[in-house]
Amino acid sequence: MLFSLAEIIDVLIMTFGVGFIFMDLFDHRQFNRPEDYLRIKSGFAWDRLLFASGVVAPAIILHELGHKFTALAFGFQATFQAAYVFLLLGIVLKLVRSPFIFFVPAYVLISGVGTTTQFGIAAFAGPFINLVLWGVSWSSFKFLKLKKKTAYALALSAKINMFLFIFNMLPIPGFDGSKVWGLIF
Repeated sequence: MLFSLAEIIDVLIMTFGVGFIFMDLFDHRQFNRPEDYLRIKSGFAWDRLLFASGVVAPAIILHELGHKFTALAFGFQATFQAAYVFLLLGIVLKLVRSPFIFFVPAYVLISGVGTTTQFGIAAFAGPFINLVLWGVSWSSFKFLKLKKKTAYALALSAKINMFLFIFNMLPIPGFDGSKVWGLIF
């Protein structure tokens, strides 16, 4: 079985957690110009929660699944897990209207015996997925004639995925980039 029930529950909780954190930043109903991308709204609205979840969560989920499936291909054990403490930190920072929000919504726990190269490739798989998603989102937004809401979602997806790629490739201990750069050098 590729996914346990616990992993599916973690994906759903993480999806709605990040949707809640970002729902006040994205309002597809107010999009008219590129400079309108990030309008701060307040109050709970299901349509904004679902829109934010649909834009942000795939970048995170697919990033983590890149790690998981690469690790599984190398014969490792790999389990998707919501990072409840850090996800809760992001929610609390949003609720207190912090101007800065930092959180780690999920991770893949990888275990097994392998080479440094295998672990480095598994670490790079997540950011690589974000790089591919950025390319697909950006190209679609730039070159296809789309409905306004779809174009807005793709523009946001491109920005989110590029941010996640760059952020995760920083050589900070614990981040994917630390493992990748450690492998290269």
